[in-house]
Amino acid sequence: MLRRNPLRPANAFAPGHVTGLFAPAASGPDPRARGSIGAGVVLELGVLATATFEPDRPRRIVVNAGKAVDLPISRTVAERLLGPRRGRLTVELRHQLPIGQGFGMSAAGALATALAVGDLLEAEPRRSIEVAHLADLFGGGGLGGVSAILGGGLEVRRTPGVPPRGTVRHYRFPPRIWIGVTGRPIPSPGLLRDPAFLERVSRAAEGGLRALGRSPSPRSFLLASGRFTDRLGLAPPSLRRLLDDLHGEGIGACQAMFGRSFFATTPTEPLRSRLVRMLRRHRVRAVELAAATEGAHLVGGGAALVRESLLNRS
Repeated sequence: MLRRNPLRPANAFAPGHVTGLFAPAASGPDPRARGSIGAGVVLELGVLATATFEPDRPRRIVVNAGKAVDLPISRTVAERLLGPRRGRLTVELRHQLPIGQGFGMSAAGALATALAVGDLLEAEPRRSIEVAHLADLFGGGGLGGVSAILGGGLEVRRTPGVPPRGTVRHYRFPPRIWIGVTGRPIPSPGLLRDPAFLERVSRAAEGGLRALGRSPSPRSFLLASGRFTDRLGLAPPSLRRLLDDLHGEGIGACQAMFGRSFFATTPTEPLRSRLVRMLRRHRVRAVELAAATEGAHLVGGGAALVRESLLNRS
């Protein structure tokens, strides 16, 4: 018997995230302890989920984002949490950043769905988080994005998996961060299932992860991420040209894994002006954000007021 009124919507928000460097990792056979070690920045924009459940209706699960986009990972989360129950479960997702561009939308969608549906159906929060992690992991969305966005700021994944199996440390990330896209998405499922590519990733991350672990800070993160971008060599030509030009202006910029996208910081106004000028020259859309100060969470009736990214405006 549900103690919560199932007809009242549940809202949850999960932040987006950019990965600067990572290496695949596992701690034993339990998939809840699989994923990656690495580091990234949790963003103030992400995915808003609104879930409703009508227990007296025939069984049906509807997950949509108001557009013609397939959402298999979020749907898997909803199916697993609903279990054998009858009723109509509806999840509406609002993605505030582009999908498939390295901004963590699959993990954010999975976790926002899990928290909202879990609240409706009175699931333990830990179970909701684990379901989101497993759906993202086996659905090819990512290798640790769910654990990364349980907190805000600069995140450093020291051991793989979701807590308490995985260990993630969060640090303040005061500088504002620019994110932008230079082309079509890079599909990640095929890459994440390719052993040769994952070995290449591990080699590219060597050194950078150790250096960041010794002294985690925004500066050390950007330096390690820049080296990872260069060593991995995954950036398409248009993105590589932009990164090279930004570096020539003294701006630290890196590829957001795995998108045709970048992230950068401009700690001074002259650097900010140079970045804006370079973006105009390359005709690249970008937006300046703050790092999130908290991780994924349930929200009240004002959830729809979370502002929309300029990247998604026509």
